[in-house]
Amino acid sequence: MASTADIKNGVVIKIDGQLWSVVEFQHVKPGKGGAFVRTKLKNVVTGKSVDKTYNAGTKIEIENVDRRDFTYLYTDGDSFVFMDQEDYDQINVPAATVGDAKNYMLENQQVQIALNNGNPLYIELPASVVLEVTYTEPGLQGDRSSAGTKPATLETGYEIQVPLFLESGTKVKVDTRTGDYLGRVND
Repeated sequence: MASTADIKNGVVIKIDGQLWSVVEFQHVKPGKGGAFVRTKLKNVVTGKSVDKTYNAGTKIEIENVDRRDFTYLYTDGDSFVFMDQEDYDQINVPAATVGDAKNYMLENQQVQIALNNGNPLYIELPASVVLEVTYTEPGLQGDRSSAGTKPATLETGYEIQVPLFLESGTKVKVDTRTGDYLGRVND
């Protein structure tokens, strides 16, 4: 068991059987009364954020989370198959754990997977990825009724909004956190 003195950003703690990642923390020592620690926690599985305050010296349970590099290989039914880059072992990750990351993953793409006791918790993608636009309507000159954007389907099947001038076959940079178009990529 650890105490509140061991709390740092990125540490994963176990509360009531659920895993929470420390996003922010602050040790507070008021002039009157005992010291305490204010934390902002994010649920590792659901992404829900909560604020929690601990008295100084309170015992907490810190979980070991191993972040390792994997290569995305293929989809197998309702799961995704990844290969560990260190020992070449393959693991199946359920679609629920992969979540929205599937919208930005191509075969042989490098990702980071957080593991707890060999169980995958979540997938971390790079901040942006380069994907090809497979289909979009031709843009009409002077059409500004839609604020200069149109829907475009990426090679993963995900649909984003792009500027009117983009055509099918164009490579674009996409933000993996928001799904926003970041720019055109020239080969």
